[in-house]
Formats: sequence, structure tokens, C-alpha cells
Amino acid sequence: MTPVVLVASAAIISTLGYALLCYASPFGRCRKCKGKRRVPNRIRRGSRHCRRCDATGLRLRLGRHVWNSIRHLHHDGTGPRHTK
Repeated sequence: MTPVVLVASAAIISTLGYALLCYASPFGRCRKCKGKRRVPNRIRRGSRHCRRCDATGLRLRLGRHVWNSIRHLHHDGTGPRHTK
């Protein structure tokens, strides 16, 4: 196997794996609060709700966001279907 074929097949397999992950589990942990729903407050010693995930601990994955955008763009670009 040549290195080019090996790199290409690894890229295809990892892309398909990520696509399946986005399909099966569209939400991932929030990167700011790490899924804990609260972030430490710098001024006071307490903590506050995470504004990025709205205190859910979950964020939409980047791949799922791209897929939703493409799907909405296609839906908006194609006109209404005419049935006879």
C-alpha cells in the first residue's frame, strides 16, 4: 500500500466515523463548562450558569451544525413541489 492510499483511506474512514457520530449523537459536551453546567465566577468566589450552553452542558457538534445548514439551504433553494 502506498502512503497516499493509506492517508486517503484513513481520511475517508475518519470522516465517515465522525459523520456517524454526528448522526447518532448530535450533541457533545460544552467546551466552556466541560458539561458541568456552571463556570467559576472570577470576581466572586462562587459560580454562575454557563451562558454558552444555557446551563444544559450540551452543545451542537460542528459537523451536525454544518449538516443542518446545508439541509436548510437546500430546502430553501428548491421550490415547492408541484403535484398533479
